[in-house]
Amino acid sequence: GGDTRLPVVAAAPLGRGRVVAFGHGGYLDRATLDTADTGRLLRNAVAWAAGGRARPRVGVVGAAGAADYLRAHGFAVDEVGVGALAGHDAVVVGPWAEPDTDVARLQAFVSAGGGLVAAATGWGWAQLNPDRDLQRDFAGNRLLAPAGIQWANDWLGETDPVGGYAVDGPPSALTAADGALRAALAHEAGTAGRSPAELAQISRTLVANAVCAPPGDTLLVPRLRAAVPDVVVPSREDPVMADEVLDRVAVTLQTRDFDALPLEQARAHPAAARFPGAVAPEAARVTRAVTVTASAAGWRSTGLYAPPGEVITVRLPPAAATGRLGLQVGSHSDTLWGVTDGWRRMPDIVRRWPLDAAETRVFSPYGGLVYLVPSGGPAGGTGADVRVEIAGAVEAPYFALGETDPAAWRARLQASGAPWAEVAGRSMVVTTPAAHVRGLADPTDVARTWDDVLLHAAILARRAAPGERARPERFVADEQISAGYMHAGYPLMCHLDQAANLVSAANLREGNWGFFHEVGHNHQSPDWTFEGTGEVTVNLFTLFVYEHVSGVPVKDNARGSEAFVREQLAKVDWAAPDFERWKADPFLALAMYVQLQHAFGWEAYLRVFDAYAGLGAAERPRTDDDKRDQWLVRFSRAVGRDLGPFFEAWGVPTSAAARAAVAGLPVWMPEGFPPGYAPVPTATSTPPPPPTSPPTSTATPTRTPGAPTDPAAPPAAHGAYLPLAWRP
Repeated sequence: GGDTRLPVVAAAPLGRGRVVAFGHGGYLDRATLDTADTGRLLRNAVAWAAGGRARPRVGVVGAAGAADYLRAHGFAVDEVGVGALAGHDAVVVGPWAEPDTDVARLQAFVSAGGGLVAAATGWGWAQLNPDRDLQRDFAGNRLLAPAGIQWANDWLGETDPVGGYAVDGPPSALTAADGALRAALAHEAGTAGRSPAELAQISRTLVANAVCAPPGDTLLVPRLRAAVPDVVVPSREDPVMADEVLDRVAVTLQTRDFDALPLEQARAHPAAARFPGAVAPEAARVTRAVTVTASAAGWRSTGLYAPPGEVITVRLPPAAATGRLGLQVGSHSDTLWGVTDGWRRMPDIVRRWPLDAAETRVFSPYGGLVYLVPSGGPAGGTGADVRVEIAGAVEAPYFALGETDPAAWRARLQASGAPWAEVAGRSMVVTTPAAHVRGLADPTDVARTWDDVLLHAAILARRAAPGERARPERFVADEQISAGYMHAGYPLMCHLDQAANLVSAANLREGNWGFFHEVGHNHQSPDWTFEGTGEVTVNLFTLFVYEHVSGVPVKDNARGSEAFVREQLAKVDWAAPDFERWKADPFLALAMYVQLQHAFGWEAYLRVFDAYAGLGAAERPRTDDDKRDQWLVRFSRAVGRDLGPFFEAWGVPTSAAARAAVAGLPVWMPEGFPPGYAPVPTATSTPPPPPTSPPTSTATPTRTPGAPTDPAAPPAAHGAYLPLAWRP
């Protein structure tokens, strides 16, 4: 967050040996090692871990790309299993799901004087194991806990303008836990004051390390406990700021402590009464049965709310108690650990458990709406419905389109003591404070209007069946979110100032740029979104939904009109258009896409996106150069016009091969462009079909490290998750 830094690579002694950890498994891929000086970094790491031996013998476990690279650079390399480490000076491994026996073998190898280089993607493991604990269960963290190194479920932005991470010199001592803690204590004592920027770094370092420290840690956590106050309650009225370092650490330790409380000590955290909110003591605690298809996807609403600090009991048939069905309490799944603004709520308030027994008893110190979360695999060996009984929760206002009678909804509103409510359509579920639905006699119009928004986003994205989704999208209002004013994802998130609009059909029909924009992000395709256009192509969806749901044509939209385009064109030096500036200004770049819409209509975009939707894996663009080339060729052929000069006028680079591929078509440019603007009528001739194999660029990608092949990649703006060194 901000200008703070955390480690991408960490190193430490372990026994008589040495370890180096990389924060992404992609660091062992051959393509990454051949990019910039990443390979040199790995060579140096292996040499250091091997004790500086002139020609160390290296065992490589399951990382063929790294083995090939090291051999090519003069290392003696054997590809081995964990049971065959004897005779090697160092071992390279990508830890993932190794059993305890293999973890013990690797630890013994290093403790006896061997070297270890490990690379893994912490966030990837966490995504694929949502019901397991990264610090307790991930093999890499169990392996390196004695060395004071852990992988985090977090990511960092790249620091080099062309991609990857720049190294300007030795890292600041404030990026390591020991140096940060010493600085925090000296600042608190008044013996060595620190600047706001330094305090932000100290806070980020200590919080990140406190989050990552393994259970039972004796290296760092006891020192932190001795330094911080017992209880700190973040709130909107009294946020915990980044420069309140010890208070932030106290909140972090409280989170750890409350997570570890046994059932017999169940209690609410003091902050829960402020957010997400308390349940009235007189509200009836009920027992309700919910039926869920265990092979379905996404959170399944139950219409129940778990009071903070109170135990709820979940029962299901023994045959279905396989752990493939999970329980979640809480909707506000954004964590705030990396947020540099003041914390207005506890940073991590959603709790999850696998349902791997016929009866499961749990509690959340913060409370929240109760969800059943299928893992995607069938419970009990089938995809049949499972009847789940939940006891000890209170009823929450919940409306499901086509299932809930409006009269029953109104009765439930009167009886409910829960602070949060949900309105569910077929394609969208919105979560908002219950106060915003008290006057909503019938949510049918809200649910249908949201479904209309999602339908039109899917139409533009050219999904095979726009009205059918693997799971509905979700939009949740929150006191504080992890990034931005709103953000996309599952769930989509917004602040509380938009909470009432989530359940206002009138607001949606009038048009809500933020809502439509974030929904658009969930429908973008990376095939036609090249670098610099992540915040640009998304607004094609915004404009499309405005036109078809809110009745505002593009030319009448404040961000799609001819006046808007002229305003953007005035920013450009047309004698030397600057592509970097174009990429840095989303509305400037949007003007180019709007010009195409004005001239050729939405039909052109639908044809182009149809072509992309039908591509096979081998036809998809692989690099940013490929993406720009294919966008030029496919759009040109979809409209039957040569758009090469138009792209050149804007300064958007394409290859000579791509321009030659469409050079036989009639040239198109907006009338008077550049620099004037007067769109020409849509072409009336029938364009030829889009190509199946547009020119392919051979440019080498410059971003590093590459994403792993198994877990879903994080947003491109964030980069790799990283290990955090917390050893003193």
